[in-house]
Amino acid sequence: MGNENKEHVSLKRNMESRHLLMISLGGVIGTGLFLSSGYTIHEAGPIGTILAYAIGAIVVYLVMLCLGELSVAMPETGSFHVYADKYIGPGTGFTVAILYWLTWTVALGSEFTAAGLIMQQWFPHSPTWAWSALFMIVIFVSNALSVKFFAETEFWFSSIKVIAIVLFIVVGFLAIFGAIHIKGYSHAPMFTNLYKDGIFPNGFKAVFTTMLTVNFAFSGTELIGVTAGETKDPAKNIPRAIHTTLLRLVIFFIGSIVVMSSLIPWQKAGVDQSPFVLVFKSIGLPFAGDLMNFVVLTAILSAANSGLYASTRMLWSLAHEGMIPLKYAKTNRRGVPMIALCLSMLGGILALVSSVVAASTVYLVLVSISGLAVVIVWMAIALSEINFRRQFVKSGHKVSELKFKTPWYPVVPWAAFIMSFLSCVLIIFDPNQRTALFYMIPFLLLCYGVYYGKEYLKRRQQVQE
Repeated sequence: MGNENKEHVSLKRNMESRHLLMISLGGVIGTGLFLSSGYTIHEAGPIGTILAYAIGAIVVYLVMLCLGELSVAMPETGSFHVYADKYIGPGTGFTVAILYWLTWTVALGSEFTAAGLIMQQWFPHSPTWAWSALFMIVIFVSNALSVKFFAETEFWFSSIKVIAIVLFIVVGFLAIFGAIHIKGYSHAPMFTNLYKDGIFPNGFKAVFTTMLTVNFAFSGTELIGVTAGETKDPAKNIPRAIHTTLLRLVIFFIGSIVVMSSLIPWQKAGVDQSPFVLVFKSIGLPFAGDLMNFVVLTAILSAANSGLYASTRMLWSLAHEGMIPLKYAKTNRRGVPMIALCLSMLGGILALVSSVVAASTVYLVLVSISGLAVVIVWMAIALSEINFRRQFVKSGHKVSELKFKTPWYPVVPWAAFIMSFLSCVLIIFDPNQRTALFYMIPFLLLCYGVYYGKEYLKRRQQVQE
């Protein structure tokens, strides 16, 4: 590839530390926390849910420590598939990129639908598709202008969510200790709701089946790795983002769940509406429903914004590494890979169409695969780090040369790998989620088949020439 070609496929390092921090928070704090957290509490009970989120946070942190060492040593955009390619095998690198691209593309489809449905609550006679189309244009423009513009919009989207969660936790704790009156209580509720029906009201097994929901809720933290190639001073900013992101996630997720579980009996938690709205309404906060709907809308748009960015950079990276034609890596003068962006947007629109047209067949398969994909990506990150460190030392380098080291090697990467693997296997015990495994295994084989089939044809062509 000549110099001139490289110029047209290079990205710009325009992201600052504050952008990186908010993108990693923004990709995670979405409908998982605002809407489905109530379902998790209902299934596993309060203590069970706190335990499931605590285990989930440990798994994510271990994976992030592995990713930290890799992305500081080799700051590449779309990083994990490049690492998997180098340190596990090219077939795995290709499969990881396709899985990750699919995860975010399918999420885009559901996010645009959810945003349309929220707008319908304010404008009941308007069609959902019109709002979905409007938000598609907004998110597309945010990504198309420049990486700096994307990072800035993501920073403000995420800030709104973070302020809402902090406010919720502060107001919630004031209500728990009786400083603010809450409907249905004549005294301070304190923490009796957490344990009054026993520690695990639905049995300990419920903790493991909700673990999967929790892993999906935490997916998005690995976006730090995708941004590595467009971050200023990655050696300083990536480790800082990894440490602070996890601490904040634990505070936001576990803090919110403690507040919800203490103020709403777990049997009633968020079965029909967001637990956040329930708590604010019980406290008598004016416009609680509208305020929370606005926050949830922001959360959805922020997740769609991050999702389109992640899927675009994965396609760019696949082309840059020569796994798909180089034209998909072409960037414009603002450093945006427009062809990859348009293809990812098209993928999101097709996912959206399949959710309407073939919800019980095509869309179900896509959702099942994308749900498990993130955990498989985490496994690939952990294994890449194990093999990277081995090769690094074998080639005569010292561990002290690494600017960011995964602590407790090899315990941390192996623990990350095994815990991620177990959360895949534990699906078998949940009849609602079991089908995901049955779709995922053939899909993985198909990805490997496509890659090695393509390589075989390429070699044959070279021999004939």
